Amino acid sequence: MRPQDRMAVIQRSVVREMAQFGVEFTVDGEVVRGPGTTAVAVREHPGQGGSGHVDLGFVLDLGRADAPVVWDCAAGLGKTEEEKLDNAVKMWATTTASTVVELLEHRGEHGDHYRPAELAGWRAIQGPAAVFGFGNERLAGWLADHQPLTAIAEALGPRLTGGQLNGVKLFLGGRAGDDIAEVRLNGEVSEAASAALHALDWPRGERFCWARLFVLLIPEGGVQPEPVCSVPVPAPVAAPAPRPGLLARVRHVLRSARR
Repeated sequence: MRPQDRMAVIQRSVVREMAQFGVEFTVDGEVVRGPGTTAVAVREHPGQGGSGHVDLGFVLDLGRADAPVVWDCAAGLGKTEEEKLDNAVKMWATTTASTVVELLEHRGEHGDHYRPAELAGWRAIQGPAAVFGFGNERLAGWLADHQPLTAIAEALGPRLTGGQLNGVKLFLGGRAGDDIAEVRLNGEVSEAASAALHALDWPRGERFCWARLFVLLIPEGGVQPEPVCSVPVPAPVAAPAPRPGLLARVRHVLRSARR
């Protein structure tokens, strides 16, 4: 598939997936524009043709040089390259885009707001966890009852960029004896946080199953984008420190989607 055809597939998928949130996005050259100054940018990686890999940046203030951009990558499986790209965008939308939409709308509809005690001075917004693979009910149940961010907070704290949004992606799963845990902070792998995530007692079964989730960390009194919806919006949700069962947003997605 030619680069321009890949771009077209990804952009169309972004438009479709954002419509699921009731938000209209339209293709405008190299970006997909949303309401106000929001947009989604697509970054092409050399040598990624055919891999189903997408790299998407949710822009919060298009046109401003220092505008916050929440970058994340995802990969999808499928029989064709178009199907792979489509599934990758779906995965991104389920986890990362949900979290950013919640940041913009402050409704508590697309993510959970809380203040992790282990990260003083930061508040968190976590979107749904996407769980996929065989027999994924056990892993989904574990995620509904646990908050893995607390276990990796010590490793993340020193690396957080002060005064700015910080995006944290967690990917975990596999099967017993062949599992993986990866934490990326602002797109970069944190070996210490990944090791802390791997050490947790999430269930490893006999068949492959994975989970992906995304968290935005916002400095207290710092970044607060203006709401983008047209109806009155309440103030950001003030929630206590996380407890078992608080963050129970878990979505089962297609087996053909990954990371």
